[in-house]
Amino acid sequence: MMILQIIKLKSDLPEDELLRRAKERELNFKSIPGLLQKYYVKTGIEGEYGGVYVWDSITSLQKYQTSDLAKSIPTAYTITETPDIEIMDILFQLRN
Repeated sequence: MMILQIIKLKSDLPEDELLRRAKERELNFKSIPGLLQKYYVKTGIEGEYGGVYVWDSITSLQKYQTSDLAKSIPTAYTITETPDIEIMDILFQLRN
């Protein structure tokens, strides 16, 4: 079963710097086993951004959560508060 993970975080970084850092880390995320897709988003609230991840399984998500890459996110994006994280099972998808 595929898993949807939505993370919202607050950052003190200007948007252009946050995007620069995200692009620098893009290859690291592309190489994560089981990560099918990641969307970089902004919420419309000043300084609030997020990531929408689609995982092939809860096991892949759990392995990522304990990785050095996951642990580096607060520092990389200068996060100012504990992120809001939601995890949901995907029942089915409309398109392949």
